[in-house]
Amino acid sequence: MNVLTFDSNEKLNETGANIIVGLVQTNPRAVLGLATGGTPVGVYEQVVNDFKQGLVSFKQATSFNLDEYVGLDAGHPESYRSYMKHHLFDHIDLPAERAYIPNGNASNLEEECARYDERIAAAGQIDLQLLGLGHNGHIGFNEPAHALIRGTHVVDLAQETLQANARFFNNIDEVPKQALTMGVGTILKAKMILLIVRGADKAEIVHRALTGPITTDVPASLLQTHPHLVVLLDREAGRLMA
Repeated sequence: MNVLTFDSNEKLNETGANIIVGLVQTNPRAVLGLATGGTPVGVYEQVVNDFKQGLVSFKQATSFNLDEYVGLDAGHPESYRSYMKHHLFDHIDLPAERAYIPNGNASNLEEECARYDERIAAAGQIDLQLLGLGHNGHIGFNEPAHALIRGTHVVDLAQETLQANARFFNNIDEVPKQALTMGVGTILKAKMILLIVRGADKAEIVHRALTGPITTDVPASLLQTHPHLVVLLDREAGRLMA
């Protein structure tokens, strides 16, 4: 585990983008696992800047997003499809047909989950999986539970997750109660995992996830078992780390 703490968001974003861009420069056919939410926005902005400067091309790359809400149209402003188009896909040359996101409006969600896992398997091992960290220790939308599911699956979102995501909607009642998410097994199969966490409100869960016991009550704690985990923290999120 390689944990880096930054005094400025600018340096954190630059480092995160350098890891992603450096991978694609070295391996143009890289398979990227992508995340949404507030955490990666600045990293995506820097990736876009690097692309616009001609430093990288994503024409041969493939991406798989971690998750998508159930019941939101792809064009809904708060769907993760819309998020990815706004923050990344509309600004780089990644082919749309190789930018995969689970379909939360599929007529059969279980079949959609199986198809998504099949697409990931066909693309080969994910080279780099980008992650954020939920207040309750979730990664993707894998919520704390007695047991965790290996592959892509439908999940009932925890109340804490609904409250955290309510800031993106008019009120908490508008937040979808379910999502499709990659399973922890798929996440842990990635060759490299890049975990990015910001904010003082995440300091305790960062400490529990990275130094506490490995438990499904804190899904992110399973990242301790990964052989190539890189963690980028701002000063506030890392304040409890030795």
